[in-house]
Amino acid sequence: MAAVIFDLDGTLADTSGDLLAAANHCFRDMGLGDVLGPGDAGVALRGGRMMLRTGLTRMGRMDEAVIDRYYPVLLEAYGADISSRTTLYPGTMEAIAVLSAQGYAIGICTNKPEGLAEQLMQDLGVRDAFGSLVGADTLPVRKPDPEPLYEATRRLGIDPSACVLVGDSDTDRNTARAAGVPSILVTFGPSGEDMAALEPEALLHDYAALPGVVGALLPLG
Repeated sequence: MAAVIFDLDGTLADTSGDLLAAANHCFRDMGLGDVLGPGDAGVALRGGRMMLRTGLTRMGRMDEAVIDRYYPVLLEAYGADISSRTTLYPGTMEAIAVLSAQGYAIGICTNKPEGLAEQLMQDLGVRDAFGSLVGADTLPVRKPDPEPLYEATRRLGIDPSACVLVGDSDTDRNTARAAGVPSILVTFGPSGEDMAALEPEALLHDYAALPGVVGALLPLG
């Protein structure tokens, strides 16, 4: 038995539009208008605090206390409109269906808060395809600590050493390295051109190729 564990934002789905909208809700509340735009998709996929930090820095208003105050506001705004601009990457669910049919267990390990990740996957209608979901606040630690990845694998009934992590960032690469398991980094997200420099065990340019890539890195039986 083996498991394929996926990051969520920028890996399974392009969530940047809804994330940016939530951040701009905060900036408008500050009287700054819409500070972030479509070109900030890569920033969005680094999380809420990074969006707030980037926008405030851009406006010459950087203040960690403001970030702390508005982070819950951002999460509330995001939860209220979490999926209207979000799309799964082409071929995502088809590849997962093939992997499942081959006998791989499928899970999610994300730095999105667990409740929001659950809500998003339900909204997208694909939650049932994943046997586990571990978020940023499921455990006392988050990626790149390896424990969330271990937990996502254990919840599938799989030995934590028998998994591969599919992600889109240095956080995912470092998580897999710390866990001692292979990483596959996708190149079709906003930071795709930077993935090769992270030297993962494999790069993924199209979800259609994922079953073959996983089979080469983590063959079953």
